[in-house]
Amino acid sequence: MRRGTFRDETVDYAAVGATQAPDLMGYPPERSIPAEQSWRIGSGETRFQTAGEALLSWAAQRGTGLTLKDVRPASGPMYSGVSFDAEGHPVAPSRTEADQRFDADGTPYVAGGTTAHLEGRVAGLNASAELRVIFAVEEPRRVGFALGTVGHSVVSGEESFMLDWHENDEVWFTVRAFDAPAALLYRLVPALTRRRRRELFTRYLRAISPLYTTPA
Repeated sequence: MRRGTFRDETVDYAAVGATQAPDLMGYPPERSIPAEQSWRIGSGETRFQTAGEALLSWAAQRGTGLTLKDVRPASGPMYSGVSFDAEGHPVAPSRTEADQRFDADGTPYVAGGTTAHLEGRVAGLNASAELRVIFAVEEPRRVGFALGTVGHSVVSGEESFMLDWHENDEVWFTVRAFDAPAALLYRLVPALTRRRRRELFTRYLRAISPLYTTPA
């Protein structure tokens, strides 16, 4: 089991870790727009492990069509800080040193404290951002992480990506997010934030799920 959280003053929002709050949809951070969606992506250990490897190697982000670049692990031993259980409750802090892993092109896997840049557009909307991994979780039946905005984004907030292998053998992929409009146009037209989020969710699912089919 590996579980890590990284907290840093450089993120541009206050509610760090709030994507794990059970009441996110009812009580999102101030001025933010919450979103949540879950999909069953198959069943069995193989499906879970395959999806987990894809998720931790940035497949969801790359699957949006954006360019992932400048991925930098946290310097020094990974500090796990405050972690969260499946219900969003904080658990005791600890310090661990995790083996760094890399994908086929040499990009570091997701780990607590890693920073990365995304560049490009989604459905004609700017989706470029500098991001930091707020926490990363690797457990026998749960894998995932959360990304928080550091800057250079039209919105400010956090999104989490979690895979759960349930006792009934089903594998579920859940994305939760809260976005506070940052760019002037997004503050004036909140519908743009929702449109951007819907398109991102669709692309995340397409990247992770072999069951995904484009609606007719």
